[in-house]
Amino acid sequence: MEKSDKIFVAGHRGLVGSALLRQLERQGFANLVTRNRAELDLMDQAGVDRFFADERPAGVIFAAARVGGIKANNDLPVEFLLENLQMQNNVIRAAHQTGVRKLLFLASSCTYPKHAPQPIPETALLTGPLEPTNEPYAIAKIAGIKLCQAYAREYGANFISAMPTNVYGPNDNFDLSSSHALAALLRKAHEAREKGAREMVVWGSGKPRREFLHADDAAAACVFLLENYDSAEIINVGCGEDISIRELAELICDVVGFKGDLVWDSSQPDGTPRKLLDVSRLHDLGWRHSIGLREGIAQTYQWFLQNAVKKL
Repeated sequence: MEKSDKIFVAGHRGLVGSALLRQLERQGFANLVTRNRAELDLMDQAGVDRFFADERPAGVIFAAARVGGIKANNDLPVEFLLENLQMQNNVIRAAHQTGVRKLLFLASSCTYPKHAPQPIPETALLTGPLEPTNEPYAIAKIAGIKLCQAYAREYGANFISAMPTNVYGPNDNFDLSSSHALAALLRKAHEAREKGAREMVVWGSGKPRREFLHADDAAAACVFLLENYDSAEIINVGCGEDISIRELAELICDVVGFKGDLVWDSSQPDGTPRKLLDVSRLHDLGWRHSIGLREGIAQTYQWFLQNAVKKL
């Protein structure tokens, strides 16, 4: 992609989408196109078709999605499946019809089997059962990957798919009913400290291990792939390091300043036992993350204090 190319960032208000805008602007991409949901509902096929016909972007980064943690996925499987399918199908189809030169589809590491080999190679996709707690979302993302690959195979489209690990950072969702683990733990630790609580309840056993990537690193990797990767084969995006949920909770409490005890609610699900991506292909291309976990959590907490607390 050229710096002057018109690029449509779908989902620009979200965690990764907002980081993508910052990264693209930082790298000199000046012709960026965005639409909020009031301006363009990605589930409206006719509206999406009109937008692409009018704007004719040269590149598309699809970062739009209905996302959430274990509870949200369990409670709303229909919405997670249908909404994600409709949004991505409309955008990918319209991109091809209007001659988009390159499309980057952001999938998710949750599309890999629950008991995939660790670290998870790209070849693990569709080799075993999914984690039941996020199966509808994962199936939608797998369909998006396969649609991009189908356009590449049938029409020669340069539609690529990235598999980001767990992402956190500014503009994360801190709603405890729908947030992911790191954001939920950060909010819980903050509120426990503010209340002077002696204990903080954490879901599950604390044993599962997860990999976390700062949104700015995720965005930098995506822009790198936009400029340097042209294969229809999926590629993992992560840091290649993981941590147990117990260790994560302790680290967050230390950053936030909560001194109380952690109480583990084993009645709540753990999810996948471990999820660490094999990022050797990305490393071989020349990209590595730059933001350490403690540094990233501290940055995110400062953003939370300045932007999110007053909205809770």
